[in-house]
Amino acid sequence: MKQVIQTDRAPQAIGPYSQAIEVNGMIFTSGVVPLDPATGSVVEGDIRVQAARVFESMKALLEAAGSDCGQVVKTTVFIKDMNDFAAVNEIYADYFTGVYPARSCVEVARLPKDVLIEMEAVALKK
Repeated sequence: MKQVIQTDRAPQAIGPYSQAIEVNGMIFTSGVVPLDPATGSVVEGDIRVQAARVFESMKALLEAAGSDCGQVVKTTVFIKDMNDFAAVNEIYADYFTGVYPARSCVEVARLPKDVLIEMEAVALKK
């Protein structure tokens, strides 16, 4: 049985999808982009500012699902410019410590709302 996970501490879905779904103790998030959860507007700033917003929203979404960043087993990070890879890694390391999740990071031509970064995750429920 699948359960919808939703929180107002992360951006609301901007299309016909759920913020996250839990199935059999596994949490699958949708892609999180750097939107202010209160306003739905893109957070203005460079890759560091946008990455921090994405990771804060992901943390909130995982907490709403009964999990946390330490339970993440896989992330996929989409960035607009691979030259931002090192900066994203620095912010990423503030949220994921110890046993790091498996990860893919790819440069993409365009992201929703023309943001600089998007991330999705798979995690275990605590």
